[in-house]
Amino acid sequence: MISTISRRYSLDEYRAIEEKAEGRNEYRDGEIVPIPGGTLKHGRIGGNILTYFTSVFRDTQFEPINSDLRLWIPEHRRGVYPDVMVFDSEPQLNGDRLDEVLNPTLIVEVLSPSTADYDRQSKFRMYRSIPSFSEYLLIEQDEPFVERYSKQAEGWLLSDFSSLEVSISLDSVSIELPMAEIYGGIVFE
Repeated sequence: MISTISRRYSLDEYRAIEEKAEGRNEYRDGEIVPIPGGTLKHGRIGGNILTYFTSVFRDTQFEPINSDLRLWIPEHRRGVYPDVMVFDSEPQLNGDRLDEVLNPTLIVEVLSPSTADYDRQSKFRMYRSIPSFSEYLLIEQDEPFVERYSKQAEGWLLSDFSSLEVSISLDSVSIELPMAEIYGGIVFE
């Protein structure tokens, strides 16, 4: 019988590796997990959302950021890369780290078959430990379908949208996000 040794990494080791890495990796309390590459649809959808947010939030206190910036979740010792984050005023950096933030208001994940369950369950549970976090969008790639979770006094409220003719009211940032903007340029089979 062959036994394998799984190596645990300190946070400093992870950060040093991530600074030189060609791809991105999540940090999961000592474990380094490679993030799979996206598809053309995934990239277009994420780009559509970021472009729309950048335009709509110009001259406001809200700032959208793409997936190049790592979100640190202290309670779970996790470093993750959401597809899009929106901050209400200045992003709060994690100490002196220029590549880690702590305080998104809105998080958007474009779902992939390999990560959909993780995004809906474990990742969402971890995101909920962030005090500033109050809205979550899960975007399907292969059909027009968006799940919106909004924080309420009694818990999280789910709404879903499946028509390109509707807009999603995003309470945390006080805008409407048209489904047609999310899926611009996407051909469904």
